[in-house]
Order: sequence, then C-alpha cells, then structure tokens
Amino acid sequence: MTKKICFIVGSLRTASYNKKVAHAFAELLPEDFEAVFLEIGNLPLYNEDLDAEGHIPVEWQAFRDQLMPLDGVFFFTPEYNRSVPGALKNALDVGSRPYGQSSWDGKPALVVSVSPGAIGGFGANHHLRQSLVFLNMPTLQQPEAYIGGINNLMDEDGNVQEGTLDYFKTIVGKYVEFFNKLKA
Repeated sequence: MTKKICFIVGSLRTASYNKKVAHAFAELLPEDFEAVFLEIGNLPLYNEDLDAEGHIPVEWQAFRDQLMPLDGVFFFTPEYNRSVPGALKNALDVGSRPYGQSSWDGKPALVVSVSPGAIGGFGANHHLRQSLVFLNMPTLQQPEAYIGGINNLMDEDGNVQEGTLDYFKTIVGKYVEFFNKLKA
C-alpha cells in the first residue's frame, strides 16, 4: 500500500529554493511512498468567526479534506525574522481547526529549513517544531535538516548537487525508518 506524504512548502516565491529542495526530496522517496504537494498560498487568514457552518471558506475546507487522509508530512521552510513565514503558520492554524478535529493529528513529520544563509534557517526549524509538538505530530529528530548556503549547493540550472543529494537521501531514509516504526 502506498503511503502518501504531504509536502508543504512555506515559501510562496516562484523561484523558491525551498520548492526546489522539496522536489528533490520527492524524487528520493521509495516506490511505496508518494509525495502530495498541497498549496498554502491561497488560504485566507485563519479567523475563528469564519469557522462555522455555512461560513467556512472553500479553500480551508479543500485544504483540510486533502490533508486529512495523508499519512505523513514533510515541511520545507525558509526563515523569516527568526521564524516561519506567515503563510506556513496560517496553514498550521487552518489545518488544526476546528478545535478537536485537527487534520495534522498523529502524522509523522519532517522539518527541513532551507536558506542561502550560513545557519540554514535554524530559528524557523525550531519554531516550527514547537508548533508540531502541540499539533501532536511526532517529528524526526536526527538527522537535523538545516540546509544552509543552498545557493552554493545547486548547479546553474537549479539542480541540487550530487553530494548534497546524498545527504538528502540520508534524511529521507531516516524518515522512512521513523515512519515505519511509528506505523508498525
């Protein structure tokens, strides 16, 4: 049975490094895993007043419906002001509501932060992990995935270099082991 893994990219930019890295990770999944990319840029800001019968934005409901049956989640995030982008935080909020009906609950997670900076989005990575604890998402601890200097790890066509891909393979392999232990 194919395990469907949700891919959430926190950067909305067309030429996003995070999007490129996410696609590289998707290519590394084993045959019995499938990457399912969910769009978060179209989600209206969460407002509890709208989370009532007859008022729920269609984008929220579509996101929740797409997320609910998925088996795990890979998050890819840049760092904005030592935290995650607002669109990513909004997606967490939309998916976690209404209270007691979180679409995130129990899904094994991986956090990858990607940045041209030297510390690789360390602040965003840890800030996101704090939210995932509350959302009851067991998260792969090791290896940590801070991808710094990403602009130096890609060729002129935007492809991730082979040595870096080897590291990505290690991360994906550890996630698969982690996922399988949790789901056994």
